[in-house]
Amino acid sequence: MTKVHPKFPNTCEESLCDSKAAVVLTVWRKSLLFNCDGFTVYNSNGNLVFRVDNYMNSTRDNIVLMDASGLPLLSIRRKKLSMGDCWAVYDGETQRDPIFTAKKNVSILTNKRSLAWVSAKKTILYEVEGSYGQRSCKIVDVRRNKRKTAEIKRKDAMVGGGSFGKDVFKLIVEPEMEPRVAMALTIILDKMFRSY
Repeated sequence: MTKVHPKFPNTCEESLCDSKAAVVLTVWRKSLLFNCDGFTVYNSNGNLVFRVDNYMNSTRDNIVLMDASGLPLLSIRRKKLSMGDCWAVYDGETQRDPIFTAKKNVSILTNKRSLAWVSAKKTILYEVEGSYGQRSCKIVDVRRNKRKTAEIKRKDAMVGGGSFGKDVFKLIVEPEMEPRVAMALTIILDKMFRSY
């Protein structure tokens, strides 16, 4: 059976990463707990890094990104607005003063490649471009001439060249972005563009 998180050195092929210091994570769209919906994230050594466990009957409006031991890193909360939903990200389990917010691009007049905008204190920080459904999108820093800070790509099996499908993919995080922030944005994209 092909492993979701095969052990291989954390080297970045030039075609994948902008720098050799980039972190390559394997994201599995599955909780390790029975009867839960969530994510399991491994580093390139096959070690568990992040997890999200939401019980099937719990609300999907509040999500907690945890480290491998279950300690909360970030809380993600959906706020319903008249012009679509906004997702606020908080440090730990606090619910005050969000670190940043993300909003789905609903305007047909703006860039059609744009999926979402990420801002903090009314300043746009990042733009997400591409297609989350195809697991081919990138997060670019608007303040740095749209420099790529993270990217979501399909993950191919090391043996046989097959694909894992849409539930297993790579999250490549450049040094300018914290991996926990990139993972929070990945969770938000999943909530924005995944049908239940």
